[in-house]
Amino acid sequence: MTCCFIGHRKIHDTPELRERLQIILQELIDTGTTNFIFGDHSAFDDLCYELVTELKEKYPEIKRINFRKDYEDTDDYTMQFLIKGYEESICPKGVGSAGRASYAQRNQAMIRESDICIFYYDENYLPPWRWNSRHDLCDYQPKSGTALAYDYAKSKRETIINCFCSDVNGSNPLEH
Repeated sequence: MTCCFIGHRKIHDTPELRERLQIILQELIDTGTTNFIFGDHSAFDDLCYELVTELKEKYPEIKRINFRKDYEDTDDYTMQFLIKGYEESICPKGVGSAGRASYAQRNQAMIRESDICIFYYDENYLPPWRWNSRHDLCDYQPKSGTALAYDYAKSKRETIINCFCSDVNGSNPLEH
């Protein structure tokens, strides 16, 4: 079985979040999950990578797989740098040439390859305002990449575990 991690670039890294993730990861491994897919550029990815790497010492069969958004066609020399710290490094077909949409397409590929998606998704999070282009007179509020991925996973009826929790008792909602 395969699990992917997608979350906001910035998170509240708390002992409770770490404990929740450790429990979830242990349950996933106990039920047969051996492949863990990571993106990049996110504090949530970094945290999950750290925890999975710790578990890899106890469970050497675990594979850490990096889904990257560039270098679609690469030679062995370049691959040695891309794969560092992972058992595999993949640039899904078409993602490398997707331009600004590469993150969204990469996340969708991660979701399609996974049986379970672990998110750190705050529905109230808004990324910074952006200009449409230098020719436009007004800026706009983009939707976060995590929100796009979360909506995509829901539309695909994937099993979703959202580790973001804004309530005091630290519930861990599981959605299908």
